[in-house]
Amino acid sequence: MFFKKNNPIFPVDKIVDNQRVAVDNSNLISIKLSTLVYLARFAKVINLRHSRIRSLQSGGYLSALRGRGMEFEEVRPYQAGDDIRSIDWKVTARTGKAHTKIFREERERPVFISVDNRKKMHFATRGVFKSVQAAKLAGLIAWAAKHNGDRVGGQLFSDESCQEIKPQNGKNGVLKFLNILVNPKLGSQNEISFERVLSRLQHHTTPGSLIYLLSDFRGLNANTEAYMAKLARHCQLVLIFIYDPLEKSLPEQGRYRFTNNHRDVVIDSGDKQKLLNYQQRFQTHLENLEVLTKKLGLLLIQCDTTAEPLECLR
Repeated sequence: MFFKKNNPIFPVDKIVDNQRVAVDNSNLISIKLSTLVYLARFAKVINLRHSRIRSLQSGGYLSALRGRGMEFEEVRPYQAGDDIRSIDWKVTARTGKAHTKIFREERERPVFISVDNRKKMHFATRGVFKSVQAAKLAGLIAWAAKHNGDRVGGQLFSDESCQEIKPQNGKNGVLKFLNILVNPKLGSQNEISFERVLSRLQHHTTPGSLIYLLSDFRGLNANTEAYMAKLARHCQLVLIFIYDPLEKSLPEQGRYRFTNNHRDVVIDSGDKQKLLNYQQRFQTHLENLEVLTKKLGLLLIQCDTTAEPLECLR
């Protein structure tokens, strides 16, 4: 989808030495594997050890992280001081005596990166498409996790499909994830809701994981928030909110045309009330995200389509 006022916001050509030269806009609307691989050299400066959680717009609060990934080892009789959340209720019911699940710490922490690739992410009025910005951020996080010695896995979801890569060690694990960002599989005819995506995310991650969810968070509701709350109980969840500047605020004067090549919508930003209503919708959406992150003890990072991804993560 493009935003236009007489001319496209993305230039179709430029003038060099009085000659008109075509501009390659492909890197603005889609991502290349070579671009994501190139990001590896910058990722070492990114710190994924979020020991203290802070919303960019709000005060500090503690992380829900409980350490690195934990792997099930055995069940033993309950002992005084054991965490009641670790009680194995099936064994307890079968034996008539309380039993506790014992976990051992994994050497590497799983880092799981969930990326929104729905149709509304394929939009921008400046900078790059939201989907491209999400892919760049995801690439930087994946390389940073690899440099940290963590296992990297991920999820890419659209309106019709959702695919996951299990966390793996080393460069090959990162490249497998980057490949699904560049070559997403075609979906079925059935629409996949945001709720179902989060439900799948819950089943593909393990306790102690560091989870990044990159999205514009369209479709956020009570059910999706409940899934996030479940994830936050046993994992560290980081939300990265990606938006286009036009979604935040319209220009103050003029008539502007939106098109997705099938349908046009004209907005008159000279109508003060409509302008205020438009801006309020974005502000309400952002405030809902901030309230949610405070309530669940999450980290919220904001990144618009013109921002430098590395600076957003730093």
